[in-house]
Amino acid sequence: MNTLEKMILDKALVLDGGILKVDMFLNHQIDPHLIMSMGKDFHEHFKNREITKVLTVEASGIPIALATALEFDVPVVFAKKGRNKNVGPDVYTSQVYSYTKGEPYEINIFKKYLTADDKVLFIDDFLANGAAAKGILDIVGQAGATLMGVGIAIEKGFQDGGALLRGMGIDLYSLAIIEAMEPGKITLREHE
Repeated sequence: MNTLEKMILDKALVLDGGILKVDMFLNHQIDPHLIMSMGKDFHEHFKNREITKVLTVEASGIPIALATALEFDVPVVFAKKGRNKNVGPDVYTSQVYSYTKGEPYEINIFKKYLTADDKVLFIDDFLANGAAAKGILDIVGQAGATLMGVGIAIEKGFQDGGALLRGMGIDLYSLAIIEAMEPGKITLREHE
């Protein structure tokens, strides 16, 4: 069992509506040792790829993407949520549906930070239905860049995002896969 899986079993809470609360170590209060070990784990899995950039979506994916990018010695580019005054027109844009918030939002990446020469690794904190990943895939396609893989901290294996990405032939590597969850009980998938 890896450190993330142990923390999930020891500290995570399951809320109504299928929400897994991990804000005490992953996405509000951040355990830096955990995050750095996750970056090393993603690097170990994808190290034979010629990664030029690590992509994520703001905000919770940024620490994990940063730790991963440090291991690869490449920049992190994060998709900004919503339309900001400082974004301007020269961006790649996609629509994403937020499972947690129950509403769609727009993500944007400046064109100058993602080009057809880039070989990217998408890193995120959660994978449920795959909406954020589909948005990033759309932007990667608009840029003509190459997706080299997807690294996820926590995959909800009982939802269809993982099967969708694997079915597309994407190298999806999840550090922890939750097989089932209910208040007071979390079941993790065994490693293959």
